Amino acid sequence: MNRFHKLFQSKKKHIFVPFFTLGDPNREASMKIIKAAVDAGADALELGFPFSDPIADGPTNQRSMERALAAEMNFDTCIEMITEIRACFPDLPIGLLLYYNLLFRAGENGYRKLAKAGVDGIVSADLPFEESADHQTLLDKFGIGSVQMVAPNTALPRAQMLFEKSSAFTYVLSGFGTTGAKKEVSPKTLERVRELRARTDRPMIVGFGISHPDHARLVWDAGSEGVIVGSYFTSLIEDNLDDLSQAEQAITKFIQQVQA
Repeated sequence: MNRFHKLFQSKKKHIFVPFFTLGDPNREASMKIIKAAVDAGADALELGFPFSDPIADGPTNQRSMERALAAEMNFDTCIEMITEIRACFPDLPIGLLLYYNLLFRAGENGYRKLAKAGVDGIVSADLPFEESADHQTLLDKFGIGSVQMVAPNTALPRAQMLFEKSSAFTYVLSGFGTTGAKKEVSPKTLERVRELRARTDRPMIVGFGISHPDHARLVWDAGSEGVIVGSYFTSLIEDNLDDLSQAEQAITKFIQQVQA
């Protein structure tokens, strides 16, 4: 059974998922920060493979990926990191934000490597569902969950279809545009979560823009099982490149507060 399935079936209502670019700002520091986030209480991880053209990401995550690429991270070194994370946390659900260009280039053997490393789900923001048949086939072949994305303007019939096609969870975008921390959660976002919850009982995780423990609580209360925080944590790393212990402490404090 997929580890995300086990997490949702555990009846835990407030699931918190941090996002990190693998290898930002370097492999050793990235691993230390990720492990600290899990030890602080993260329920699952969403990890990004650095990519040269991350079209769904805003400037903060773009710079994060540039730092990881400069640190010589690539597909195989990312898999090595996931393998190490999996060895430390055997039961932890691990999802990937992985641009399809990287998967397409890696081919079937890439999916095989991801499955062996212990990946539970993949979302490819640059791959429309209608063009994903080969991708879905390989996910199924290697037992990796599919994560579909639902945007604020996705029509409800299509949203319901995407929920049904998601075999790990459905990623609900909190707003338009690219990733990036926001100062508040829009009432329209909360209304959208309630609208989707009224149409499906399948698990959803809301991301893009969540940057405060109170944001997470609002989204949970609206009906989402989980939230993802990414750009805010990435900004903490970026702002503390000279002393990454400060970023680690701030991330740990955030997770402990949101899980209190």
